[in-house]
Amino acid sequence: MKETLDFFNTKSTEEIAKYLLGMYLEYETAEGILSGYLVDVEAYLGPEDEAAHSFGMRKTPRLKAMYDKPGTIYLYTMHTHLILNMVTQEQGKPQGVMIRGLEPVEGIKKMAENRRGITGVNLSNGPGKLVAALGLSKELYGQSIFNSSLKIIPEKRKYPKKILSLPRIGIPNKGIWTEMPLRYVVAGNPYVTKQKQVAIDRETFGWKENK
Repeated sequence: MKETLDFFNTKSTEEIAKYLLGMYLEYETAEGILSGYLVDVEAYLGPEDEAAHSFGMRKTPRLKAMYDKPGTIYLYTMHTHLILNMVTQEQGKPQGVMIRGLEPVEGIKKMAENRRGITGVNLSNGPGKLVAALGLSKELYGQSIFNSSLKIIPEKRKYPKKILSLPRIGIPNKGIWTEMPLRYVVAGNPYVTKQKQVAIDRETFGWKENK
């Protein structure tokens, strides 16, 4: 975990976003552990990023967590869906990463129940879907991804064969920020949002066999 803490404290948000691909995300609940690998993320670069909530150093009660220390959980609601983000830079520098896609590992049955019977890739191949599958609540807002009931486990991570850099999804009319390649995905993983069937690696899901 020290290596991961050091990474968050010394690297750029883009580097951290790529580093998070393959990271093991675990949520401890009263009914057991729900977990999976991160496969689809988007970087948001704060003050200068027109698509970021913190563009222009905007400060509102909802944005308080974005100005906290690295690893702080930032949750917000978009179109009735709760969306998971984590802060990536030092306190006062509001940059972060949105989690878009999760390859489920443990607690899949419970995740399907949380999603009202939905199974397969549609279980968690989108930001609102994965939050619903895990059953995350706003109570996690402002807690840390390093030591809360929702945390990353570096020791259990996998490593992508290839990382693709793409434009973020749903960012219209933001000038150069609309097409900026700040979305990073595990190439070939079926839980990547809008992944083409022909591009799916059905043998390894895009993971290296060894580190």
